[in-house]
This record gives sequence, structure tokens and C-alpha cells, in this order.
Amino acid sequence: MVTRDETSPVDSAISVHIGDGIEQAYEEAGRRGFEIVHPLTTEPWGVRRFFVRAPDGTVINIVSHSDDAAG
Repeated sequence: MVTRDETSPVDSAISVHIGDGIEQAYEEAGRRGFEIVHPLTTEPWGVRRFFVRAPDGTVINIVSHSDDAAG
């Protein structure tokens, strides 16, 4: 559980791991009009992620680990 995210302007309530389709998920979130509250970012600890705000206000961390594509 994350209680404070030092590299994001907001804290997420939940994380969803999506594997190596992070770019496609980011584009789809934008197409669907979700509020992106943290842009697609490669973090120093080896993840690519972005945050969206769900219609109920919950912030969701969409994440992919750098070794996902390695298979």
C-alpha cells in the first residue's frame, strides 16, 4: 500500500498492472476523456506509469514494469 507518492502530485488509491501495453492504455484513456492526473512517466525504479481519475474521483495508478516486455 502506498501512503504517499513522492514523485506524483497526487496519491493513488489503487494500482493496476497492465503489462507491456502501457502506451496503448495511455492513448485509450485520453481518447475516452479520462482526466490524466500524472502523465505517462518512466520512473527511476523501473516502471512506466500514469494516473487517471475515475468518474467517482478515485485516482488509479496504471503501471507496467520494465521487465514486462522481456517476457
